[in-house]
Amino acid sequence: MDKNTVWAVVLSTVVLIVFMFLQMAFFPPSAAGTTTAEDSGAAVSDIVPQNSDSFVSADAVSDDKENSEERNYVIETDTVKVTFTNRGGDVVGYELLDHRDGNHGVEMADNISAENRAFALSFGTQKESIINDVFTVRQPDDRTIIFYKKFRSKNASGNDSEFTLAKRYSFHDGDYMFKLDIMVSGEDGFTSLSSGNSAYTLRTPPQIGPYYNAKNDRYEHRTFMSFTDGRKKKQMLSPGQTKIYEKQYSWTGIAGKYFTVLVAPVAPEYMQSVTYSAEVQVEDYANAQLFLPRRAITDKETTDTYYIYVGPRTENSLSIYNNASDNSWSVSSLRLNDSMESSGILFWLEAILKWCMELLYRLIPNWGVSIIILTVIIKVLFFPLTKQSSVASLKMQEVQPRMQELQNKYKDDPTRLNMEISKLYKEMGYNPLSGCLPLLIQFPLIFAMYNLFNNYFEFRGAMFIPGWIPDLSVGDSIYTFGFNLPFIGNQLRLLPIIYVISQLLFGWITQSAAAANSQMKIMMYGMPLFFFFIFYNAPSGLLIYWTVSNLLQLVQQVIINRIMKTKRAEMEQKKPAVEKFVPQKRKRK
Repeated sequence: MDKNTVWAVVLSTVVLIVFMFLQMAFFPPSAAGTTTAEDSGAAVSDIVPQNSDSFVSADAVSDDKENSEERNYVIETDTVKVTFTNRGGDVVGYELLDHRDGNHGVEMADNISAENRAFALSFGTQKESIINDVFTVRQPDDRTIIFYKKFRSKNASGNDSEFTLAKRYSFHDGDYMFKLDIMVSGEDGFTSLSSGNSAYTLRTPPQIGPYYNAKNDRYEHRTFMSFTDGRKKKQMLSPGQTKIYEKQYSWTGIAGKYFTVLVAPVAPEYMQSVTYSAEVQVEDYANAQLFLPRRAITDKETTDTYYIYVGPRTENSLSIYNNASDNSWSVSSLRLNDSMESSGILFWLEAILKWCMELLYRLIPNWGVSIIILTVIIKVLFFPLTKQSSVASLKMQEVQPRMQELQNKYKDDPTRLNMEISKLYKEMGYNPLSGCLPLLIQFPLIFAMYNLFNNYFEFRGAMFIPGWIPDLSVGDSIYTFGFNLPFIGNQLRLLPIIYVISQLLFGWITQSAAAANSQMKIMMYGMPLFFFFIFYNAPSGLLIYWTVSNLLQLVQQVIINRIMKTKRAEMEQKKPAVEKFVPQKRKRK
């Protein structure tokens, strides 16, 4: 570790410690909601599972004896297939039926183990083990399943008290959201459920699908998010890291590039700080998991409701929860669509580009063709600006030698230097901003197109050319090696090679006398080779855009070079007019 990195770590640690001290001193956390949940002093070890012959609630009355063996149960709608275990009443499989990953639907409950299951509960904080007891099961209908069990704990006075814990999962057809009700029903003597000031901690799946190789696939990711005060807050974690988000949230979740899990508690004021975890538990595949602790429960009867979205990260699927009439749960104003990856302040530009591409797709139903046509249209529209930038660069090459002479002559007189340079620019008809301004205008478009082509959900599984580019959301492949190559993996890809060749050709065509030195040659020919490894596993849709853009740029550059040839001839005629503004050295007498 170099010296600068060490100083950066030390200073960051000091700032963090000071910040935490000031926060605790001047902004101590206060209990949210109308009821203050106080710690009863009961330890998690005091909460001992007891057999129960009956459970009384508004939804289920059962005289069935509690099962003693672990069993799996399945609820399947037209969109999801969810597999439950009666051990803890947890989820061990969550398959999205209408989104494929190989021969199966996308698995959204990945990295499941005996110690870590999806939507499991632990009494107290997440540091405690998940509830691993076998629950009694009721299925009122084919879209609802209830798990319940009676437990015993010590109350504040040290006496034993009993309570029933129940988990009810409810699903609807045609909806990626389900409702989870967690119910605590205390019997006589029950005063509170609390350990470490938390009644229980709900956890999301350890990891979401599809599986990806973090070392090779730099364009896939896992992002932790919370929606607070009308704004999305996000955090990226490295394997093994954890982070605590202390602010109150309307919803929180974990998102990959194309799929997401979002949890929206109906009463967020009773929730405590959420923990983001990238702990490595299964082989070398890091988790991407949330732990959501609930404040201590002091009421005898409590029902906590969570609306949980498990599905695609698309505007159409997420925005329906903003209006009650658009979704089957009649929920509103959740703003789950804010979890989308956007271009920030350029979201409007991205929306326009998306609309244009979808219009092209209606005419020619192939997303690869839509990318090419849209790229051609944009290049043609911006050709005048590209031409203007090239002309300005040519003028700058002509002005540069004269300007250097002026700088050497008046290096000790900045005021006079500025005056002479202004005269030179005026005589040449050159505006220093004319070269960079056209590029600056195009930058927002480049950023918006990059985000669109890199994250557009419709590219997932979209075929362009059979046998070569079967999926625009991943890299192309023409051959699979039986081994892995550093920075590349085991796939031979053609698009990155074409892209680098186009970059090298562009550098060769645009090279000038100023590029003859070794440093410029390194930049001109070395950078494309560097980007070859960076972009090798980029999504095909994104590489098609870059490659087509480069090839069109080559054609434009050939046209511009012809125009520049004429411009150079004109400049040669104006040289005498320029040279008279360049101070000449006085001849010695």
